Parts: sequence; C-alpha cells; structure tokens
Amino acid sequence: MAAILVAAPQVDEAQPLVDAFRHRGHLSHTLQVGAMKCSAIPSLDLVVAIGGHGKTQFAVQTQYLIDRSPDTQVLLCVGAAGSLTNSLTLGDIVVGTHSVEHDYKPRFVSRPSPCHYADATLLQEFRETVRTDTFRFRVHFGPIASGDEDIVDPVRAQELRAATDALCVAWEGSGGARAACFNGLSFLEVRCITDGADSQAAVSFHEHLVHVMPNVAELIIRWHARRRKTA
Repeated sequence: MAAILVAAPQVDEAQPLVDAFRHRGHLSHTLQVGAMKCSAIPSLDLVVAIGGHGKTQFAVQTQYLIDRSPDTQVLLCVGAAGSLTNSLTLGDIVVGTHSVEHDYKPRFVSRPSPCHYADATLLQEFRETVRTDTFRFRVHFGPIASGDEDIVDPVRAQELRAATDALCVAWEGSGGARAACFNGLSFLEVRCITDGADSQAAVSFHEHLVHVMPNVAELIIRWHARRRKTA
C-alpha cells in the first residue's frame, strides 16, 4: 500500500479526482483492499478510496482501509463543500486548519464544539506549496464546518458561520480526523467549493463537481512534487 490515503466521500467525488490525476500523467490501477475497490496511483505514492457519506460511515470505512494498509502515514479527506462566506467562489479550494464538528451537541455539560486540528507539518507543506506555486484557482486556509447536515438555507449558513468561523461546510472531515488521530496518522481536510450552501446547493453540487474536483488533484500533485524535493 501507499503512504498517502486520499479518501473522498462518494464515487462522484473520487472519480473526477482519479481522472484528473490520469490526465496529468499519473496513471492508476485498481487495488482491492479487503472488500473495497480503490485506485492506486504509484507515481504519487497514494491510493484514492471511497470513504462513505457522513462522518460515521466515513470513519468506519477509513478505519477499515487503515487496518489493511500498514504503510499508510497520511490521510487526506477530500471532496466538495458549500461556501459559508462571500469571499469564496466556485472552484476555490479550502485547506482546513481544523474541522469543527458542529453537530456534536452534549447537553449535560457546556463546552465548545470539538475541533480536530490538521497536522501541523502537512499544513505547513500545503502553505508553502501555495506560496511558491501559481494556480489558476484560489486556495484558502481556515476552519471547515463538519457535520451530518445539508446546509441549504442562507439563514442557517449564516448561523453556522457565526458559530464556527468556518469558511465552508461539508460532512465527513471530523470522522476522518477522528480515525486518523486514533491510528496516529497525519490528517488534513481539503475541500473544493461546488455550491453556496443555499437552496440551489444540490443542483450546483452535481452540475459543478466534475469541473472543480480537478483543482484538488492539481493541488495534491504540486504538494507531492514539493514534498519529494524536500524529503
């Protein structure tokens, strides 16, 4: 197995990623990991897998893969996201400084929402990649709201933004972060904006996904190249 596990929640997110890698010269082959069919990309030392929809399913399937992948050192949770701020536009990427688990709400005690922080070294590597390379899309660094809730209403989006200070919202990051922490792996969440977390979110997600996920592939390729040079 590869050192880097790239887990996308759904096939609709994973396949454009694999296709984009191939179009940039990084060929893949099918890799069967237990009951799960994945795509191995040897030139990038990574495997692309389906993590599952929702933070619990994502954690379960990611744990399944980790148990059968002793060489894995890095877990990247990648996929689509809805924007929570006007500063983001379609195709922008958000690299999570931390994933805020906004739907974890204990009532017996009062405490802030759980925050799952990105691996400091990984985060710095991505910052340096963005600082030194030129991209045709924008890359932002900041919190990502994570929870099993479709945000399709501007009022709810504003509430979530105020509560978490997140730039965007998605479902699975906190599940991936928990699995990575449990296994001592480096973790980072990378999301590409497909919608505005509004009433058109579902339509926008399906309409734009195949066009924006290649941006994530481009960022990962540049990060990997820089990482290999400095290793």
